[in-house]
Amino acid sequence: MAVKTHKAVFLDKDGTLIEDVPFNVDPAHIRVSAGSAHGLRALANAGYRLVVISNQSGIARGLFTADNLRPVERRLQELLEEIGVPLAGFYFCPHHPEGSVPAYAIACACRKPQPGLLGRAARELELDLSQSWFIGDILDDVEAGRRAGCRTILLDNGHETEWVLTPMRQPELVAADIDEAARFILHDGRKKLGHECERHRFDRPVCGH
Repeated sequence: MAVKTHKAVFLDKDGTLIEDVPFNVDPAHIRVSAGSAHGLRALANAGYRLVVISNQSGIARGLFTADNLRPVERRLQELLEEIGVPLAGFYFCPHHPEGSVPAYAIACACRKPQPGLLGRAARELELDLSQSWFIGDILDDVEAGRRAGCRTILLDNGHETEWVLTPMRQPELVAADIDEAARFILHDGRKKLGHECERHRFDRPVCGH
């Protein structure tokens, strides 16, 4: 029997799905980002599995442990359930090459912009990456998604500051929030959005290699 595969929307956590509170592991400080609830529900109702993909270098830096992220994951599940959205998966990279915890102070294949976590999620959740999207707030998210074979959307909310562009860091769209990104995905991209998409062309200058 052929394995049934599913389409997904991968979501960066901090600054995309939830408000950005640096190195936060206190569930009380977690808030779903404004401009997200309607879009998240629409994506889930359209059959997309929603999966978090997050770099968590605070583990490598010794600021918290992997176990400290479990209450964060549970709280995020609760907040999404309150708006009628199931969370299909929660994946994080604990590594950073300049970390202070030797076990995690390594270069790895799972830290974005590498696509390792997306590949793992695809295997474990039976996801079709070619039918999936990645929404993030920095170009490392875009690169990770494209390397995995997904289409990508960048949220232009001020969190990308370097704008180092290469062909692998060019998103399908720059959107204001998840709601706008969801409308783009559900209308099948540029072909059907036409002039609306033209308003959001990715025209930042190339400033790196």
